[in-house]
Amino acid sequence: MENLAIIGGGNLGKSIISGLLTSGLFGTTQITVSGKSKNNLTAIKQTFNVVVSQSNTEAIQNAKWILLCVQPKQLASVLDEIKETIHPDQMLISTVTGVGIQEINKVLPYNKVIRVMPNTGASKKMSMTCIAANNECAEELKTVEKMFSTIGKTLVIEEPLMQAATVLGASGIAFFLRFLRAMIQGGIQMGFHPHEAQIIAVQTAMGAATLVSENGTHPECEIDKVTTPQGCTIQGLNEMEHQGLSSSVIKGVMASYEKINSIK
Repeated sequence: MENLAIIGGGNLGKSIISGLLTSGLFGTTQITVSGKSKNNLTAIKQTFNVVVSQSNTEAIQNAKWILLCVQPKQLASVLDEIKETIHPDQMLISTVTGVGIQEINKVLPYNKVIRVMPNTGASKKMSMTCIAANNECAEELKTVEKMFSTIGKTLVIEEPLMQAATVLGASGIAFFLRFLRAMIQGGIQMGFHPHEAQIIAVQTAMGAATLVSENGTHPECEIDKVTTPQGCTIQGLNEMEHQGLSSSVIKGVMASYEKINSIK
């Protein structure tokens, strides 16, 4: 695998670094991370032993793949910084929320661009990464799929769905964790110590997701297996629905989607 430059060493960037190194697809000398914070780069160097630089132009010099892993408001300055240095044969991979391939090509018209949206599960090789590309990137798309398959599951989608993928797959981490926190709090109220409640709730969540994933069933099919007539499970489920559980989750997802579509 050719060298990779990662512009941006935030939480997502670190998760991707961790996952890629653990997979063995890249060695530490093949990854260069650039950013403005010297302290953050020092921490990344100490943790992952990859090459670091405060210069984006320096970071991309020997890289075939350039991963843009910055906030939307930072992208314009990053592209402006590298546009005189980047070569046409260097491939851009963008994780930037709300910025399309066409917008990046307005600044860098000679470079191919593939959009990806992983999530922070990448650090545990449990990312859900959605990928979108133009037809001209068919060969490069295969390599990017391989790259991100090392840190979890991948799904190639149409670019107009990338906003929705960001909400469901990336923001979704936070949504599920908030529900998990509520389960833990309920466990504490019933009498478990916090660490006990967390062990039970976390393993139960993992089991629930695995049942749906490996059985290929709809969640309701698995719910039916644990709901008995006049039982405690259906009592709890009905009360959650009376309080608006499903409605609140859908409204939250859609509020996030509306917000991401307003980011410019």
